[in-house]
Amino acid sequence: MSQKLIYLDYNATTPVDKRVLETMLPYFSEKFGNAASHTHAAGWTAKKAVDDAREQVSKLINCDAQEIIFTSGSTEAINLAVKGVFNAYSGKGKHIITYATEHKAVLDTCKYLETLGAEVTYLPVNSEGLPDLQLLEKSIREDTILVCAMFANNETGVIFPVKEIAEIVHAKKSIFFSDATQAVGKIMVDVQEEGIDLMCLSAHKIYGPKGVGALYVRRKNPRVTLTALIHGGGHERGLRSGTLNVTGIVGLGKACNIAADEMWDDAQKLSILRTLLEQSLLDLGSVFVNGSQKQRMPHITNLAFAVIKADSLIAQLPHIALAMGSACTSALPETSHVLQAMGRESLSLSSVRFSLGKYTTEEEIKTVTADLSAVIKKMRSEA
Repeated sequence: MSQKLIYLDYNATTPVDKRVLETMLPYFSEKFGNAASHTHAAGWTAKKAVDDAREQVSKLINCDAQEIIFTSGSTEAINLAVKGVFNAYSGKGKHIITYATEHKAVLDTCKYLETLGAEVTYLPVNSEGLPDLQLLEKSIREDTILVCAMFANNETGVIFPVKEIAEIVHAKKSIFFSDATQAVGKIMVDVQEEGIDLMCLSAHKIYGPKGVGALYVRRKNPRVTLTALIHGGGHERGLRSGTLNVTGIVGLGKACNIAADEMWDDAQKLSILRTLLEQSLLDLGSVFVNGSQKQRMPHITNLAFAVIKADSLIAQLPHIALAMGSACTSALPETSHVLQAMGRESLSLSSVRFSLGKYTTEEEIKTVTADLSAVIKKMRSEA
């Protein structure tokens, strides 16, 4: 077996594109100014860099640059969006709707708000990980202030019918937030076309640096009001105070710029490689795809290997970077809340997520399928 690490966990994080790194480097030491310093050239240079990056992000998702609020990543953006709406609109109501398959950043934030008086409805999904839109429509009440539905699931890659969800939400005069962390920069995400009011994204999922992300906040039709979480200086239109991470923001902007140019070609290549990987492993028999095979991201497959424990399988392949379909502590594997919500709890601990990226090669996929096949056959013969 090859001992060179083969990385197939691009949903967890991505390496920084060399072009992104080159763009960032001057802002560590040469162009180190504070973007809030308005009285000298160093500050002006930093502010222009931030403004340029804001334009690059906005172009990727088709919004006005002033609708982009820079954050430390998607988790902070989610907290700002969900808590910000709850605090700003609590006079209208305290009901929030989300889905059982959302990222923990959304679910945990909603759980926290329940301690403050929020009423949260956690809607189910079907066996393919897709929502029942009629159930959503019935669940929205007069006091529903926010509906949260992710664009693409981080475990299965299933893509939600975001535009249809937005239409239902808006017809009921509520606000729609979408966690698009795993979709932006990989497939077309157009906030105008999809009707999204609030949306988060993160640089390190699209070959940018860790520690920087953004929240899109719609300014008209409807204009969304948020209450800030962090105070102290009024940065980012008063919604996110604190000295801006100019270096990281520059990296995010460049990553968005590259994604706009290259994501279609990357998606086509990755879809082919994903199919090669998936089909080779399905041919082993007793292997199942978790989630819709029609409405999903081009670079992800979540596979269940019957009779095999995923953690044991991964442990025998240290040269391949993989993730379980479930969250796992060092002491005890836990059932994936996503697969559990899809009614696949019995296969949860046998499931592995494969997420490919633009540096994945056909040779790597062939090595992975050969090595995985050998280990799976061995484990099954010993079972």
